[in-house]
Amino acid sequence: MEIDALQVRTLRQQHQWTQQQLAEMCGVSLRTIQRIEKEGNAATETVMSLCAVFEIPQQTLRVVPAPDTETWQTVRVGRQLFSILTALVIGVISGGAMMYWLLSTT
Repeated sequence: MEIDALQVRTLRQQHQWTQQQLAEMCGVSLRTIQRIEKEGNAATETVMSLCAVFEIPQQTLRVVPAPDTETWQTVRVGRQLFSILTALVIGVISGGAMMYWLLSTT
């Protein structure tokens, strides 16, 4: 999971903990904390441990990727609107014809 490496380092320094101390509190290796602070990648369980130790919600550490606007697709409303109006007209006409037929047979 991608997390904010700078945020982890800042929180650790605010608590005046060494990387080794944080690793022990989280139940992970020193190398894991070093990798997190350098690369910003961590397993879900490690993120949960960090959040528990820092007493913060997971959203504080998560990095939300920016949307990829290049793959967005343009929607043409005109064609859909025409289809909806056509279906509405056909529905009104057929419903009216059925009501007329039902009322005329009684």
